Amino acid sequence: MNASTPRVFIAATRQNDGKTTTSLGLIAALQHFFPRVGYIKPVGQRFVEVEEQKIDEDTVLMDAVYQLNCPLGDMSPIAVEPDFTRKYLQAANNDVLVKKIRKAFDRVSWEKDFVLCEGSGHAGVGSVFDLSNAQVAKTLGCKVIIVTRGGIGKPIDEVALNQALFEKEGVEIIGVILNKVMGDKLEYITDFARRGLKRKGLELLGVIPHQRMLSSPTMDSIREELSAELLNDPRNLHTLVDDVVVGAMSAQNAMKYFKRGVLLITPGDREDIVLAACTGLEADSQEQMAGIVLTGGLRPGDAVLKVIRAMPIPVLLANDDSYLVASKVHDLIVKTRPNDVEKISLIRDLIGRSVNVQKILESL
Repeated sequence: MNASTPRVFIAATRQNDGKTTTSLGLIAALQHFFPRVGYIKPVGQRFVEVEEQKIDEDTVLMDAVYQLNCPLGDMSPIAVEPDFTRKYLQAANNDVLVKKIRKAFDRVSWEKDFVLCEGSGHAGVGSVFDLSNAQVAKTLGCKVIIVTRGGIGKPIDEVALNQALFEKEGVEIIGVILNKVMGDKLEYITDFARRGLKRKGLELLGVIPHQRMLSSPTMDSIREELSAELLNDPRNLHTLVDDVVVGAMSAQNAMKYFKRGVLLITPGDREDIVLAACTGLEADSQEQMAGIVLTGGLRPGDAVLKVIRAMPIPVLLANDDSYLVASKVHDLIVKTRPNDVEKISLIRDLIGRSVNVQKILESL
């Protein structure tokens, strides 16, 4: 296997900590030092079908943004399908999987000056089929950066747990990146996180401030998740959702919850609440609700539909009941998509300003 091309492995302490966001921004930052940066996600658990291949969705994103000039199948060699673990436990074939990852890395690193390897979660993910992130990082000869969510106590505890798993495999951690740190706590958390990590023998490589655009789902992503029908202007689907209210109360009581960034979920036959939500909406207001989801597949009457079509916020019609809709929205993982041009630009800028890439390179 290629041992000469510089490389780094990006892991996280848990789901939705910002590993892919960090990887996306780091590639842009690394391109200032290396003209040809490659990418691989050896083990992927969320995949899409591309030309009859199962490709990890993060790999599709990276290739769409950076045109990496490498077959998608090499950048995403192993897709963990629903029955993958069962099949492995029935007939373990670790040598075959390791060989596949190594060969894929060789092809990805061909004529590249640097390769960024993205993990699939914390250090232990994949242990059940003997391909934990720690084991994969060891297989590829990578040093590791751990991404964790902003804070002091719990994040450092989680970093220490991951540190133990990586070190058990003989993998070196070069540092930690704190993500999603609230702006008013940035200086305080940076200071004390650096102290806490130093006690563990770890460097703080960067602190990324929380950004509403990166953490909140859009109405369009909610529409996709719910397979919902849009009842009015599609130009409003970019609005961000910060909070959810289930309209099970009277219209009068519901009105006090109609604030900036709020998604209202209510049965489609609660026309009184829909009309109440319409009260006070202005086409150019920056303080209005994010949108409305009408549930139960209950389409309002023609008179209310006419009002909905004129509303300056998106209104969706979903077949699921209100509880299930609220659960799906709550569990929705905010992902960056290739057409999120503004978001991708923000990510590049944030990582470029917030992460010490020079220190990373000096540690490799």
